[in-house]
Amino acid sequence: MGSNPIIGKFRGYDGQVADCGLQQGEGSISDNIDMSAKMERPLVIPVILGTARQGRQSENVARFVFAQTKKRVNVETELIDVRELPMRLDDAGEQMKDAAFSATIERCDGIILVVPEYNHGYPGLLKHALDMNLKEYIHKAVGICGVSAGLFGGARVIEGLLPVMRELGLVTIFEDVNFGKVETVFDEQGNLLDQSYVRRVDKFLNELIWMARVLRHGRKTIAGVPEE
Repeated sequence: MGSNPIIGKFRGYDGQVADCGLQQGEGSISDNIDMSAKMERPLVIPVILGTARQGRQSENVARFVFAQTKKRVNVETELIDVRELPMRLDDAGEQMKDAAFSATIERCDGIILVVPEYNHGYPGLLKHALDMNLKEYIHKAVGICGVSAGLFGGARVIEGLLPVMRELGLVTIFEDVNFGKVETVFDEQGNLLDQSYVRRVDKFLNELIWMARVLRHGRKTIAGVPEE
């Protein structure tokens, strides 16, 4: 493999458990909550930047969402840039599977896609990258952040991606983040100008983390439907 697709990796879990405000005591509810939190491995939720274009405004979005995800307790995240993934153009699908990328998707519990809208559609290179894996996605959560130069913030690209997510076996959450008129959301250094996006991404992450945790519990404890 040429370059490492993972351009950042941070552990958000510091081992600290917040005080839930309940009376401590042997066998208490809070004891069980604390023990469960300590035993549970961190959720793994990578952020995938879905465009390789020069001058991409989506990179500011991806880095911002990545930074917000890093702040979450008991979450590990990585920023994966499709530009850095080793992909061939003379083949497709699992025939060009990259071992490092597939290993990341295999161990993840959820995925965040940062996707710009190009002519009412999603980048072909993102689809090319996603198709490298199949079984690795099944019964895992996905949240989509749409990006556009217009007012709608990639709403159409999100709608266009939903059938793809379903076919891959991913479970799409109902919270999206739409970064409309993206060139006004960040300055030239990539700093956030519109602080309302902190709240929006926070709400998005709350739902994604909840769904990722529920689906992980299901994968571990509930048997799948047998094939006929």
